[in-house]
Amino acid sequence: MHILVTGGAGYVGSVSVEAFLQAGHVVTVLDDLSTGHRGAVHSDATLEVGSYADTAFVTALMERSGIDAVLHCGAKSLVGESMVDPAKYFRGNVSGGIALLDAMMAAGVKRIVFSSTAATYGMPERTPILETDPVRPINAYGETKRCVEAAITWYGRGYGLRSVILRYFNVAGASTMNGEQHSPETHLIPNVLLTAEEGRELTLFGGDYPTADGTCIRDYIHVEDLAAAHLAAIVATDPADPRTGPAIGSTEPLICNLGNSKGFSNRQIVAAAESVIGRPIPVKIGPRRAGDPPILVASSERAMTELGWRPRHDNLEEMIGSAWAWRRANPTGYAE
Repeated sequence: MHILVTGGAGYVGSVSVEAFLQAGHVVTVLDDLSTGHRGAVHSDATLEVGSYADTAFVTALMERSGIDAVLHCGAKSLVGESMVDPAKYFRGNVSGGIALLDAMMAAGVKRIVFSSTAATYGMPERTPILETDPVRPINAYGETKRCVEAAITWYGRGYGLRSVILRYFNVAGASTMNGEQHSPETHLIPNVLLTAEEGRELTLFGGDYPTADGTCIRDYIHVEDLAAAHLAAIVATDPADPRTGPAIGSTEPLICNLGNSKGFSNRQIVAAAESVIGRPIPVKIGPRRAGDPPILVASSERAMTELGWRPRHDNLEEMIGSAWAWRRANPTGYAE
């Protein structure tokens, strides 16, 4: 199968490309390199520098390359930025997502896996979160992902687009080849490791939550486990596969949550990082951030049942250890 990976030069996309290639598929990466890294693209993949929002360009790319399916990882993804510049997110994520879907329809490509987010759930009413729970985003980033999910759903009903939508919270860890390098960095684990490297004090936001140690609990998934889920999801979009609808006619997306289904607290993250690094990490408690719920954990039972997926790297020290090993092996990041 020839798979097009949008955002394939980014953190999640690049590790997914590795998984696709290892499974014997042909991969083309589409990335504008605005946040991705040329050095993250596997040498066995073809890199096309461009925007998935350019319908004519993407249609031509799909037709000449013989693309069979799409993994859509490309997106603007900073929650804070989405709140102060929502137009950027609606243009990039929603308008761009529709442009990509239109290119797929024009090229006759009707298989897509959408790497979405559990931010679509907003402030959940219960934990663990189920796929049937309401989607009520509380930030513009989550809302744009919800909009693209809706478009995919309606393209399935109207045009027979076969799809799997994957929702998850925090991705962590690294493969041997690829790790996390963002600017700015907003994720806890890489910031913990950066703080340790620089010998600074780490601020945890909120220490009085109704949890065992007073800090927030969040769900985490190793990036290689996410890549494995992307691979299983691509397989499920086959026209002969009943998990994504009949071979001809209207379809509905298969929506699955991903994670470890138990969550880790912020203090557990720091303790695990200290164990991996071998030295203490100074911590201070700052004020709570607005809109941060105490616990965000999603049930992965449907992914296990429908996709045959299991997280293989759900040990916190293993997640952080792989991220630390990649940083040590690549102290200056990617060679562009």
